[in-house]
Amino acid sequence: MWTREYISIERLTRFFLINLSHETLENFFKTNFLMMQHFNYSLTELEGMLPWEREVYLMLLNEHLEEKARMEQAQG
Repeated sequence: MWTREYISIERLTRFFLINLSHETLENFFKTNFLMMQHFNYSLTELEGMLPWEREVYLMLLNEHLEEKARMEQAQG
């Protein structure tokens, strides 16, 4: 039973390392800076996020900004 749990945690860790390895350290800091300056996130909030949680918030924020740009373009 313990071996099975250990393998699951190992696989999960490996999954996140592979899937989230596309972000460079430079991009990580730039994104944090922009989120703090323009969207009022605190550094504590950003550092407390799980990697997948951060990806979800960034994806939602990107969709929001694209929708806002489409609305502005349609209006003027």
